[in-house]
Amino acid sequence: MDYQKLKRRPSYPFETIGVALAFSPRLEGVLGESWKLAQVFDAQLLLMHIGERTRTKEARLDELIDRLGIDEQRVRIIWSEGDPVSTLLELCKLNIVDLLVLGAMRKENMFRFYLGSVARSISRKAKCSVLLLTEPKAEGSVFKKLVVNSVESPKTIHTINTTIYFAEHVCSKDIVVATEVHQPGLAMTMAGNSTAGEASKIKREFTDDEANRMHAIVTRCRKQGDIEITEKIIKGKPGFAIRQFAETKKADLLVINSPDVKYGLIDRIFTHDMEYILEDLPCNVLIVHSRIS
Repeated sequence: MDYQKLKRRPSYPFETIGVALAFSPRLEGVLGESWKLAQVFDAQLLLMHIGERTRTKEARLDELIDRLGIDEQRVRIIWSEGDPVSTLLELCKLNIVDLLVLGAMRKENMFRFYLGSVARSISRKAKCSVLLLTEPKAEGSVFKKLVVNSVESPKTIHTINTTIYFAEHVCSKDIVVATEVHQPGLAMTMAGNSTAGEASKIKREFTDDEANRMHAIVTRCRKQGDIEITEKIIKGKPGFAIRQFAETKKADLLVINSPDVKYGLIDRIFTHDMEYILEDLPCNVLIVHSRIS
């Protein structure tokens, strides 16, 4: 396998969609949802199960593929054993998966098998984008309201463009690009001898700078047809604030960058961590891995 093929590979289109299969009660929902997405994006479907291969599991999977009307010509099934995280990630790299789909419970303490620490590790380490589905439906979910977290990172423009690509294919016309401003954290970084007026002025300027930065990114994004993009400044602790905002907006999908290896200035000042999102998923979550170096 030439892993160089993965470097700088665009985050979209989704040509191969991988699915981590756990034989739980949610299997039909995850499988049905993945098939719908494969049709929407005209992608190949790669079904992967890490665990013992049994006749019972094979029969269950065959029955679901038949019942859901999945085109077997567009599906490959891989049975493998080993550590769930490292094996899944390796399979995704070997098969150049663009999007990995996982079923996920909203609350961390309810995570099972592929979820919990396993899902968290996959979300952090995957070299492809990861879609966490909180309520997978066999008939497919409706993605009307999309929220994107616009942090200061070279990845963000790729994440927004991927969101636009996603919206075009699921027929969504409502994208909110939001950036978090943590003013209490900013206040703590300022000199202690600042007057109240000076502190307010700095906060206001900082908020304006963030709004301008976000707007500059949005204007550089690809043409989005009739999709309406709204820009929004939200205040609060990074990660926690966007999670609450997505809940308040009743978003169908929250889109975030994959974790940074190298942090930007804002990330060094404020702890930016998707742990707040993973520990209590507000809705379906798409973690975009833009594969930039």
